[in-house]
Amino acid sequence: MKVPLGFSFAGIHAGIKPQRKDVALVYSDTPCSAAGCFTANKARAAPVQDAQDRLPASGIQAVVVNSGNANALTGPAGLEAVRTVREAMGRALSIPASAVLAASTGVIGHPLPVPKVLAVLGPLKDALRPEPDAAAEAIMTTDTRPKQAWRSVRMGGRDVTVSAIFKGSGMMHPSLATVIAVITTDCAIQPGALAVALREAVSTTFNSLTVDGDMSPNDTVYALANGRAGNPIITDPGPELSLLTTTLSDLCQEMAKEIASDGEGATKLLEVEVTGAPDTAIAQDLARAVAGSTLVKAAVFGADPNWGRVLATVGARAGTQGYDIDPYSAHVRIQGTSVYQGAPRPYDPVLLKARMREPEVRVEVHLTGGEGASVAWGCDLSYDYVKINADYTSLIVPRPDGGVGKDDRLANYSPAFKTTLLVEALSYISRFRGRRCVIRYGGAAMVKDSLKQAFCRDIELLRSAGLQPIIVHGGGPELTRTLDKLGLRQEGGLITDDSGLRVVEMVISGSVNSELVTILNNMGDRAVGLSGKDGALLRARRIPGDDGRSKEHVGEVTRVNHEFLEMLLAQGYVPVISPMGLGEDGQTYDLGSDAVAAEIANALKAHKLIFLHDAPGILRGEELFNELTSAELDRHLSEGAFSGSMRTRAMMAIKALGGGVERVHVIDGRVPHSLIAELFTDKGVGTLVTR
Repeated sequence: MKVPLGFSFAGIHAGIKPQRKDVALVYSDTPCSAAGCFTANKARAAPVQDAQDRLPASGIQAVVVNSGNANALTGPAGLEAVRTVREAMGRALSIPASAVLAASTGVIGHPLPVPKVLAVLGPLKDALRPEPDAAAEAIMTTDTRPKQAWRSVRMGGRDVTVSAIFKGSGMMHPSLATVIAVITTDCAIQPGALAVALREAVSTTFNSLTVDGDMSPNDTVYALANGRAGNPIITDPGPELSLLTTTLSDLCQEMAKEIASDGEGATKLLEVEVTGAPDTAIAQDLARAVAGSTLVKAAVFGADPNWGRVLATVGARAGTQGYDIDPYSAHVRIQGTSVYQGAPRPYDPVLLKARMREPEVRVEVHLTGGEGASVAWGCDLSYDYVKINADYTSLIVPRPDGGVGKDDRLANYSPAFKTTLLVEALSYISRFRGRRCVIRYGGAAMVKDSLKQAFCRDIELLRSAGLQPIIVHGGGPELTRTLDKLGLRQEGGLITDDSGLRVVEMVISGSVNSELVTILNNMGDRAVGLSGKDGALLRARRIPGDDGRSKEHVGEVTRVNHEFLEMLLAQGYVPVISPMGLGEDGQTYDLGSDAVAAEIANALKAHKLIFLHDAPGILRGEELFNELTSAELDRHLSEGAFSGSMRTRAMMAIKALGGGVERVHVIDGRVPHSLIAELFTDKGVGTLVTR
């Protein structure tokens, strides 16, 4: 992430939380204009009470944020704790206490363990760096991943950067949706003008965000501007202030959507657009009502295109607020499919349910009462949301040192729950214990950190349950970016000369393989990274081109050294294989991960071959095939039903089944834990292809 000039960041573990970083510092080497937006909750946390009356202001240089403890509803002691921390932080940084802002997030009602925070302020200052990663991690609570965003804009002939670290996962509701965000910019602007821009940006973004209809007492968005970019200072409304406001709004919209997609227990981002309302405020209120409806959110979790719940919510909100709206005349679209327009519309329920399993679900409500339009963001309501919030304080254990821990052992649950869970899980585990499963890993699952972590946790769980996973991966977007940067791609694909091959091998066998093996082994797996060249694992030859000539360094598998893999599997290792092969001519060949996965599955007589890719399964146009035989898939191929990577995967599925693999699954790698969902359900998810 690009960081504005003059700002540095730090994050450290103080012991408020059992293990993860829990205190963050954002610091500017020069005084800043500062503004803030805060929760409308009257049970405001102590840091909100402390800062709200002090902003907008000039001369601010630091923000200290703790997680794990909200310092909310803690009485006068909470305010005294904030003052003590600000004063100590000021001394450590050699700045006035008035130049320090504070924010807290975490469990409500526990006194802030001030001595723990004070003990790390010196090390926090020493850890300051112009990289925000550690600070972004330190402000997390139930977030599944650190969150950062940035924008760059040209103002007054100078490059201005705006960046943010932020958190948010639960207790999100408009005015202000639950968030702790620290926005930093090197723009030169007066505090009052910055406050105007921030309020406008927040009003159409964070205030259109809802996850569970509950509002935190800690919601805080700070904006700090130190002027280091050197643009003419912005003091009044005009083109420059409008440009900054637009940039902030765009940044805050990305932040709001990222928070919604990471809502507690969320599996999908829900976007609701309302148009044709009497005015924009009414449109925003209706969009938030739909995005926050418990019934709508539950339907989205179940991939149920229940448009009746959408219109019922619109009608209920219009009725209680007295809006001049007629739901009967509305037009409702879900994932682009028209489901209601003055009357129910016919649609393919199987296809629409498949579309609703995608990571983002969009609902459009077109009204006929005016020109008002707005968008709101939320998420689905999953089983995990209930578990997270049922456990949130019941499993919190105060520690003698003033911190808190979480006792989340299975022993805390009822015997009936444990029995049901374990019996169901064991029935599936017994089916694949000792079985082999080859997994082709690629697409979005290789890009988002949260999906990488979910994939590796799935592998760890499957191996500990007795399955023998074998992973084959490609280069993913990292390879594409590297080749583009070096000019080694041309229309039609990779430049397959020696220089192109060296880069491919460096990225796939070096960077990508190494990162995946590191993540797996940090989780406890016995992963071993392999190139197909290691131990002559994959022998290859050139693929003849369409013109009869060979494509240099693009090959196909001629033999798999399955004895080598058998040895590793017998020792309990998880092979992680990059698709590079060695030719009998001594040349290195790029073999393609789809083909290599199929060949290895055949050689090992694997029970399953799983392709993770960026679609709900095998699609013909927009039609999802839930289940196919090899013959049916072959017929669709011969009819030209598929193209690109979908065609390649279909061909490899047929080849694997013909070689003895029992089942091939094509599943959506954009959905967290889709690998577990496939194995722990009777028919799996995505597309199942059988012999």
